[in-house]
Amino acid sequence: MGSLSGKKVIFILAPANFRDEEYFQPKVVLQSQGAEVLTVAKGDPEEMTGTQGGKARTDAKFADINPETVDGLIFVGGAGASTYFNYKTVHKQIQAFAQANKILGAICIAPSILANADILKGKKVTASESQKENLQAKGAKYQNQAVVVDDNIITANGPEAAIAFGEALAKALVA
Repeated sequence: MGSLSGKKVIFILAPANFRDEEYFQPKVVLQSQGAEVLTVAKGDPEEMTGTQGGKARTDAKFADINPETVDGLIFVGGAGASTYFNYKTVHKQIQAFAQANKILGAICIAPSILANADILKGKKVTASESQKENLQAKGAKYQNQAVVVDDNIITANGPEAAIAFGEALAKALVA
């Protein structure tokens, strides 16, 4: 039994072109510590392909995302993540998780999804450099760091930070 036994997290992937390392590496970190990890994607596809050719399968429905039964919601980057930038359904889910003070994680370009859901005002975050302007426009305090933790929000800047991102998520889920 790991320290995350009984914890449930959902990774949200793009239906296509998610960044492989940003999904597989944090997932392994969390699972190795006992967390239950579910994967969903917009449109509930059975399988998604990453930018590096990795395959991921959904094991939950998008509609099943509920802060009452899930401890953390994690957005994976990669070019495909932009499909969620202006997706109001996911913004409402993010807001519900924020109000319930649940863990919200995002890596690479995905922190802009959180920003566009209007939950990052005054929060310290990091992301791919390409997202700095949008994050600041939405009131976030951009930090040029690999991983940033601000209360229940954990962000990372890209695939090189994927393992550290997973470790930060694990630490936050234990707290």
